[in-house]
Amino acid sequence: MAKVGVTGRGPGVRERRPSLREIHDRLLAAYGPQCWWPGESPFEVIAGAILIPQTTWPNAAKALANLRAANALSPDGIRRLSEEDLEALIRPSGFFRGKASKLKAFIALLDERYGGDLQGLLSAPGDELRAALLATHGIGPETADSILLYAAEQPYFVIDAYTQRIFSRLGVTPDADNYADWQEMFMRELARDVALYNEYHALIVEHGKRVCRTVPLCAECVLLDICPTGQELTSSAS
Repeated sequence: MAKVGVTGRGPGVRERRPSLREIHDRLLAAYGPQCWWPGESPFEVIAGAILIPQTTWPNAAKALANLRAANALSPDGIRRLSEEDLEALIRPSGFFRGKASKLKAFIALLDERYGGDLQGLLSAPGDELRAALLATHGIGPETADSILLYAAEQPYFVIDAYTQRIFSRLGVTPDADNYADWQEMFMRELARDVALYNEYHALIVEHGKRVCRTVPLCAECVLLDICPTGQELTSSAS
């Protein structure tokens, strides 16, 4: 159950909760289609999802470019590399030893459970695949859902730090502040649609990077009139 935020426009005044679809439509009007996820193949998307935590996309992209240049941006490519050589190639992504181990663990899952057949893995029922990913070393919910949404094209909403920051400021939050409840809120209110989830997550990231930063640029925000936090901040600054 999502909470309804108090806007601060008057003592005890509780405004309507903006719908998730309304927020999506405003962000889409402001930023346009984002055409995510950057990647030339499903495996590149998977590798990117494993490499992106705790770094920026440009750094993850450098690691992917190194793998591509070494003809190793594929399951066969990761299989044939020693862990040391893999670490060297993905070094730009940071935490490269742990991430090399995670890439190898994904390949082990692919080989042991799906006979090395990447399309077979991607075609597995969503809940089965999600459980298998979450049981794999180093793959948490955000990475698993990124693989499901962007590589397998299955409708699982990705929750990240931008999502939690923006929607907490909007006062649109689940009862419990954990990944599962955040995801359930989005998947309950929105139609289970891959294209919608893809676009919405990309728009959230864009808004978080451009405007709803750690120190937000509230005066520039297309959501200001429905954001209690933004209204408080702009009111106190005036």
